Amino acid sequence: MDSKKKYDFVKNRNIYFIISAVILIAGLIVILTSSMNFGVDFKAGTNIDLVVGKQLDGAKVEEILHGLNTSGDVKSKYADPTIGGNNSDRVSIRFDDVLDDATVNKIQTAFATAYSAEVSKEINTVDPQLAKELLMKAVYAVAISSVLICLYVSIRFEWRFALAAIIAILHDAFIVIAMFAIFRFEVNLPFLAAVLTTIGYSINDKIVIFDRIRENLRFAKLKTDADLIALVNDSIWQTMARNINTVLVVLIAAGCLYLFGSESIKLFALAKLIGLTSGAYSSVFIACSLWYLFKRNSLMRSKKKAAA
Repeated sequence: MDSKKKYDFVKNRNIYFIISAVILIAGLIVILTSSMNFGVDFKAGTNIDLVVGKQLDGAKVEEILHGLNTSGDVKSKYADPTIGGNNSDRVSIRFDDVLDDATVNKIQTAFATAYSAEVSKEINTVDPQLAKELLMKAVYAVAISSVLICLYVSIRFEWRFALAAIIAILHDAFIVIAMFAIFRFEVNLPFLAAVLTTIGYSINDKIVIFDRIRENLRFAKLKTDADLIALVNDSIWQTMARNINTVLVVLIAAGCLYLFGSESIKLFALAKLIGLTSGAYSSVFIACSLWYLFKRNSLMRSKKKAAA
C-alpha cells in the first residue's frame, strides 16, 4: 500500500488533541466540584471485613446495617457493602468515620445474632492525618517517576523526545484519574499501583516509535514541513504491527484479571485497562504529533537563519 494513501496521523492531530482535552477537562471539573471517590486508603474511615461462615444475602446485610443506624448503635454512614469469599460468606463494609472498638463489636454481634454463627472480623482504620500523608506520597511517586523518565529519555534521545514523552505519559495518568473521577470509581492504593504501571508501560510504547523516528532521521533530508510529516507517519506505520500485538496481549491479560479476579482486584484491573488503552492511543496520536510540533519549530528557525 502506498504510504501516501495511509492514514495521516500528524495532519489529523487536532482531532485527537480535542478528544483528550474534552476528557481531561471533564475529569478536572468533576474533581473540583465533587472530588475523587477516595477509598479507605486515602480517606479517613474504617473498613470492616466480616467472615460469617454462612452464605450472605445482600438485602439482609443492608437490613442489619440499617437497623444499627436507626437504633443509633452506628452513627457513621457506610458505603454499599461488598459480599465476597468462596461461598459468599464474607462482607466488606466501609464507614466514613473512624469507629471505636465498642461500635465495631456491636456490628460484629449484630451479624453473629442475625446469622446464628461465630463471626470473625478484620479491621482497617485510617485517620485523617495518615490519609493526607498517603495522598501526598502518591502525588510525589507520580511526579518523581515522571521526572526520572524525562531524564532518561533526554539522555538517550533528545529534549524534544523527552518533552513529548513526559506530556504524553502525564496525559495517560490523568486520563485514568479523569475516568475514575467521572464514573465515581473508588480510588485506593491498588489504583495508584495501576497509574504507576501505566506510566511505565506508556513510556516503553513511546520509546519504540521514537527509536524508529530517530533511525529514520539519520537518512532523511528534511527540506519541507511535508518531509517531516511523512517521516513521522512512516515511523508510526512501521511500528504499528508491533504496537497492536503488544497492546492486545496486555489488554487480554488485564481483561482476564477484571473478569475473573476477586472484587479487591477488579478496580486495579479496570484502571490498568484504561491506562493501557490510553498509553497505546497517546503513543500514536499524541506523543508523535507533539514531537513533530517541537521539531517543526526547530526546522523553521533553521530555515530562517539560513535565509538570513
